[in-house]
Amino acid sequence: MSDKETLAQQVYRDLKQRILEGQFSSDEMLTERTLALESGISRTPLRAAISRLEKENVISRLPNGALMVRPVTVEQLLEIVQVRRLLEGSAAERAASLPFTKELSQSRERMRYFTSGGDIEFDLFWIDDDAFHNAVAHAAGLPLLASMLTEMRSIARRCTITRTHDRFDQQALEHIAVIDAIEARDGAAARAAMEVHFDSVRTRFLGWLARN
Repeated sequence: MSDKETLAQQVYRDLKQRILEGQFSSDEMLTERTLALESGISRTPLRAAISRLEKENVISRLPNGALMVRPVTVEQLLEIVQVRRLLEGSAAERAASLPFTKELSQSRERMRYFTSGGDIEFDLFWIDDDAFHNAVAHAAGLPLLASMLTEMRSIARRCTITRTHDRFDQQALEHIAVIDAIEARDGAAARAAMEVHFDSVRTRFLGWLARN
């Protein structure tokens, strides 16, 4: 791998992380010149990174050459929730038929931290939320599902609704219920608990829409 390729990949990761963290809004116009100055790099690796983000439909280029972060609609977000409900419900049920993993146990301990109900920074919870869902996929012996979840979660994270919450005690309790059912080797209960979790996620999103 050349130095230029390495730098382009680094710029890609940095830009995508900033987008996922909401540092660029979907109505903010960006330019290659500004991004290059902010990053302190030349245009060549920057353009390679932007091209990759364009192919992933994260960024779009306007006719005047300006760049914009592509918005994620509520409809797309709810579709992701429904797809994940089906996939991860099945994964939780499957995981209950396999040996309980250390990854699940560690995730449960982290979720207990969030059950106190205090205000939590979104990006902090997101890391452990990500770990929980990956732990279930891995416990089910479905590494491809974990990769699919990474992509779907990246899309969902760009939707502004996901950042309207700073209290995650209920979500943490829902996660713990899934893990407890998996450990008890109760596949039906594990599936049901995961489905309840996604039903709650959908209800929270719709509740936010009703208030705005």
